[in-house]
Amino acid sequence: MAKGFGRAKRRKEKLEASMDRLRPLNELIPWDIFVDLLETLDKKERKSKAGRKALNRLLMLKILVLQQLYNLSDDQVEYQIHDRGSFRHFVGLEPEAEVPDAKTIWLFRQQLMKGGLIDELFERFGQFLDEAGYRAQGGQIIDASIIPVPIQRNSKEENKQIKAGEQPPEWSDNAHKLSQKDTDARWTKKNNTSHYGYKDHMNIDVQHKFIRVHAVTDASVHDSQMFAKVLDIDNESDDIWADSAYYSVTMEATLALLNYISHIHERGYRNHPLNDEQKASNREKSKTRARVEHVFGHWVTSMGGKQVRYIGIERVRANQGLKALSYNLKRYVCLQKQAACA
Repeated sequence: MAKGFGRAKRRKEKLEASMDRLRPLNELIPWDIFVDLLETLDKKERKSKAGRKALNRLLMLKILVLQQLYNLSDDQVEYQIHDRGSFRHFVGLEPEAEVPDAKTIWLFRQQLMKGGLIDELFERFGQFLDEAGYRAQGGQIIDASIIPVPIQRNSKEENKQIKAGEQPPEWSDNAHKLSQKDTDARWTKKNNTSHYGYKDHMNIDVQHKFIRVHAVTDASVHDSQMFAKVLDIDNESDDIWADSAYYSVTMEATLALLNYISHIHERGYRNHPLNDEQKASNREKSKTRARVEHVFGHWVTSMGGKQVRYIGIERVRANQGLKALSYNLKRYVCLQKQAACA
């Protein structure tokens, strides 16, 4: 029996090793660059050695990365770490080690969010990319993507109060109901279809396709309103691409004044459609601008989609910050593997 058990164990380990897509991420990412930032969560000295051991902060960060890579809830990621050897190996847990529970994972993410560390972790990896030879180059592409959240079933009067920045009085007496209400999300229309949620405004560099800057707003904020917010002044090229939502005479004049080269799609208007030359120009611009769609497409096809399960803009911002970081981690590993095969 013991011999058979050992053979089964080796077979399982071999199978996990051959299918472990997380292994390159573990081996090629310099995870230690995040340690000092994570240690700031432990500034308060423990008054006693009694109680549970302090969490391994890097292990917890890796759990949050796993969540983003597979779009898992706190309960789901806890279960998957119990169930999958590749997940345990990635986060650094021995087979007999205790797995952090869903509540612990939630609390850790809250700590990062309240401490403003998610943006700092994103920026820290950005600094590493610069030092590793992946500076923002080739120009920048700016775009926004709708981040859907579960639709709220509110009355007309409740929606009117929310838009006015007020909280419906009856919610205050029902803590459970209040915790399920998202008063920050908004409706918007795209291609004559209504969407409810938020927007992630993003800037990627043309050369390497890393997310360089991003910002989250409610879905009603027009893309062009966040243009300046996500402009990357560190990109080594003056070229800028964006779709027609960002186009205006004022925008073109402002970019020219700042010595940027605009490749923003021109927009047609009622009774003033684009001519053939303008259409051809837009098609040529799309050859480069479409690279940003690869990022959004990767979120959908390889990272479980764009919908989030959190309520409130601060939690959605935290989620999207971790998503942007996780995407950049994967992108770096991809480029490193390509370089090794070249």
